[in-house]
Amino acid sequence: MTEQLLERARGLLAAHPVVDGHNDLPWALRQQVRYDLDRRDIAADQSATGLHTDLPRLRAGGVGAQFWSVYVRTDLAGDEAVSATLEQIDVVRQLADRYPGDLRLAFTADDMEAARAEGRIASLMGAEGGHSINCSLATLRALHRLGVRYMTLTHNDNVPWADSATDVPAVGGLTRFGEEVVREMNRVGMLVDLSHVSADTMRDALRVSEAPVIFSHSSARAVCDHPRNVPDDVLGALAANGGVAMATFVPKFILPAAVAWTKAADENLRAHGLHHLDTSRRAMELHGAFETEHPRPLATAATVADHLDHMREVAGVDHIGIGGDFDGTAFTPADLADVAGYPNLIAELLRRGWSDTDLAKLTWQNAVRVLRAAEDVARDASAVRGPSIATIDVLDGPPAA
Repeated sequence: MTEQLLERARGLLAAHPVVDGHNDLPWALRQQVRYDLDRRDIAADQSATGLHTDLPRLRAGGVGAQFWSVYVRTDLAGDEAVSATLEQIDVVRQLADRYPGDLRLAFTADDMEAARAEGRIASLMGAEGGHSINCSLATLRALHRLGVRYMTLTHNDNVPWADSATDVPAVGGLTRFGEEVVREMNRVGMLVDLSHVSADTMRDALRVSEAPVIFSHSSARAVCDHPRNVPDDVLGALAANGGVAMATFVPKFILPAAVAWTKAADENLRAHGLHHLDTSRRAMELHGAFETEHPRPLATAATVADHLDHMREVAGVDHIGIGGDFDGTAFTPADLADVAGYPNLIAELLRRGWSDTDLAKLTWQNAVRVLRAAEDVARDASAVRGPSIATIDVLDGPPAA
């Protein structure tokens, strides 16, 4: 990449910084130091600790707003999942309190714009997986009151009311209760996130949702045929819905050659008694040894740009964004190694002829617009209907014995 293109990219990001849809720093802090922030001072470069994220690199990357994932693994279930989600929310709030000159909690589109005007990074939260609400709409509302502004309907495993992209289909998309979850999210102003869900769940949610939906970290299935990615018919439906699909950087979702390699690397972790999503020091040592024997196919910013080119063509430039998934993946593209790398992606898109106007939509404007639209829908919906007291047993029937 030429220095001239990088300078143009940095200038564009100074005016229209990145809204990144998904970063797993909270979970990484849980895994590494059990939330002891004295041991991971993100005011300093944390590269040596294996983290992808810290304040100096966020600044270098031109990040103006970050959706911090308050994800918990799906082997945490029921009230244990709810409690862990609350702990994740707590650490995001601790980070904002600890670094007030750099981070500002944001709950609305206006908050995002205010943070940008102040030169601070808007810090929003997204819950990753419907298991975090334990089939309770009251819990959903409580998460919203605590600041959560999107919920991914599933993670890697099904929930009782929605099918995941990476599990065996169980209910064929959304159940009646799943549809009620979507409606209640619309009513309170929580974005419906369709990353991780099955294609049928995507289509059901688009049918039901009154508000724009998002994909917080998913790319194009036509470019890389992985179930975590978005099929073209769903991308094409985003224009009518008003939603945004935020391209991810995870190599196994964007580079066909990396799909089989990552599956083998994950199996290697399991063979050593570790969870396949583990990014601890021990896990990364095992990955390193595996990579020495089995060279890893490398994605690059150009790989991500291929997805964005396709997504722009199918969905339209008003319906795309960026969701890197940093600190939620063991591997990253060669020139998007951490949150400082966004200028490399913008420079690649400039090289391909993307206009400043289109890039401003990609990085900042589309994400702000979609949150504002969800707020507008919630204002209207809450004026005509109150909190839903529906339960899964009433709408879907009691669980099978």
